[in-house]
Amino acid sequence: MTAVNAALIETVAARYAGAGRFAQGFVRGKLRHDPANAAIFALAMPDFGHVLDLGCGYGQLALALLLGGRANQVTGLDRAGPKISYAAGAAAGLPARFEAADIASAPLPECDTVLLIDVLYQMPAALQRDLLARVAQIARARVLVRAFDPALGWRSQVGFAMERIGRTLRREGAQAAIAPLPLPELAAPLAAAGFSVSIRPCWSGTPLPNVLLIAERAPC
Repeated sequence: MTAVNAALIETVAARYAGAGRFAQGFVRGKLRHDPANAAIFALAMPDFGHVLDLGCGYGQLALALLLGGRANQVTGLDRAGPKISYAAGAAAGLPARFEAADIASAPLPECDTVLLIDVLYQMPAALQRDLLARVAQIARARVLVRAFDPALGWRSQVGFAMERIGRTLRREGAQAAIAPLPLPELAAPLAAAGFSVSIRPCWSGTPLPNVLLIAERAPC
């Protein structure tokens, strides 16, 4: 069962009316069915403060956290394209900012919570490590990573196959590498910066190798 209630889903989706029916349907579907949403909402008590969503796409998760009272400000960064434009339009009038940026090199604002959902494994290994090291310096409270675990046997094989099919359908070239780092390598730069790191399954009935890496600083 999703932790995002139906009324909140409709409130968020309504903000994408100008983006068209496809975008609204995508937003509804992700908020209803993506197991990462339930896991993240369950953690966001009382709230996540200022949320920085890196690789935010349409921005629906960040806006749901904001409109659901689980964040007080959100910033989303993603590559240029319709998705980030739709996110910016949906955020009108809210304490939210969505901008086109290359998260591998763009300056990152200080925040309370960083979200990295299905982002890192699409980057080369060196850039993943660099981004995690930078994130560890600007996150005051926590970092949440929905990661692809390459060490889960048949689940990992299914994940690789589905990613290859997706890239073929989208006609993406060799530059769209599938490079999930082992989970200890993802955790290392965060642990070195003083975060306590835990990892939970995040596949909820799917055959995918998704996990949620939770890195939290001890309260002052």
